[in-house]
Amino acid sequence: LAIRAYHQSRGDHERNVCLIPASAHGTNPASATMAGMTVIVVATDDDGNIDIDDLATKAVEHADRLAALMVTYPSTHGVFEESIVEACDIIHNNGGQVYLDGANLNAMVGIARPGKFGGDVSHLNLHKTFAIPHGGGGPGVGPIGVRAHLAPFLPGHGLVPDQDGFRDGIGAVASAPWGSAGVLSISWAYMALLGASGLTESTRVAILNANYVAKRLSEHYPLLFTGNGGLVAHECIVDVRPIKDTTGVTVDDFAKRLVDYGFHAPTMSFPVAGTLMIEPTESESLEELDRFCDAMIAIKAEVDLVADGTYPVDDSPLHNAPHPAENLLVEEWTHPYTREVAAYPVPGLRANKYWPPVSRVDNQYGDRNVMCSCPPMEDYAE
Repeated sequence: LAIRAYHQSRGDHERNVCLIPASAHGTNPASATMAGMTVIVVATDDDGNIDIDDLATKAVEHADRLAALMVTYPSTHGVFEESIVEACDIIHNNGGQVYLDGANLNAMVGIARPGKFGGDVSHLNLHKTFAIPHGGGGPGVGPIGVRAHLAPFLPGHGLVPDQDGFRDGIGAVASAPWGSAGVLSISWAYMALLGASGLTESTRVAILNANYVAKRLSEHYPLLFTGNGGLVAHECIVDVRPIKDTTGVTVDDFAKRLVDYGFHAPTMSFPVAGTLMIEPTESESLEELDRFCDAMIAIKAEVDLVADGTYPVDDSPLHNAPHPAENLLVEEWTHPYTREVAAYPVPGLRANKYWPPVSRVDNQYGDRNVMCSCPPMEDYAE
């Protein structure tokens, strides 16, 4: 909205095209569309980077209408794109602005400045980088930073002035002047306690943790999208599609079996269907990272037992996962693997075991068959 207002203030009312890479999260085109822009998709190459030739072609093609490029950096594929400066220059040379999605700022705080490589606008996901909770999809807070030329077009509030009085920008975008202000104190405390050096160290550790996990798992699984030297940014993508093709074990089976090992599954099937995207952040200890890697390696060994015919794919520890205690206490155990394999696949679980409350839920069925749970008013009558 601020970018559109900026263009309109210069008489460029026709600038309403937003270029967005094919790898982007769905919220990017949704945001651009809500701001009244037309989304044009830019291709990505085999390494997950923006296809610079395609970007340049489309920027020139839509030069008279180009409003912005919305780009995530590091990319949604978890790599530092070396062409980011060139991409920003292409947009600026064709009259557009660059909106940097700050979803992956966990790999940038203290070591890179969006403004230096070409960003004009950037939002900060406080739930991903600055410690606020985000359970159930909210309450999210996304402070926005802009270059000076866009500052006059930031949203204001009709009842609460800022330090310069009432802003003549794009108007209010939320009923409360500072969004979910109650959680901002968490981010303030996080930054105040860490300080500049601590925030920078957090970034370095987040990148180190992701590369440690990637290195350990690369000996057992193919990894998608790495940069120079085979390194990643703050996250790595494990490709389990070849496993499905050869054994029938699915990414859902991995996610459910991880519950038996005491882990909530990492991001599944995004940004690539049939993969697991692992983003350890700076918060996890080396011991916890090793525990997770050991679980993934053990699950790969279980996959191998499906591959060699020891377990049928439809009656394996993976297919039947997770295993709640209730299922293990039945009198007759009919599966080809033992109860111990089901409940304690690695020895450490005996000392500290998370027991799933239910067995497998059919996620897809639930998503596709929504049932209203609102009883009619007569049910409330005594």
